[in-house]
Amino acid sequence: MTNVLIAEDDPHIQLLIRKQLEVAGYRVWATLDGEEALRHALEQPPDILVLDIMLPGKDGLEICRQVKEHFGAKAPPVIIISARGQEMDVEAGDSVGADDYIIKPFSPRALLEHVQALLDR
Repeated sequence: MTNVLIAEDDPHIQLLIRKQLEVAGYRVWATLDGEEALRHALEQPPDILVLDIMLPGKDGLEICRQVKEHFGAKAPPVIIISARGQEMDVEAGDSVGADDYIIKPFSPRALLEHVQALLDR
């Protein structure tokens, strides 16, 4: 079973994402906190991470950077989700190694398609 780590501090958005992925057959571990997400990602690497940028403790960009540095070429794909949609925000995601950047609001179904596409690569 494919494991997905979600770090999203809005419980409603987190629940929407979680339910969409679980219905699609993914095993989901979710947190509202960036420090907890990073710790989990390094100790029990998921197959893919879905990270909000604005998180308490450690932001999603920093989590992405540390996961990519820690695992190198074997790092799991990372999707950044954020209300920040300016070009410089997307470039910030690229600069830390994010594999995809989705701007809020988004449909949970569209996120599922992005997850599946990255896992199929």
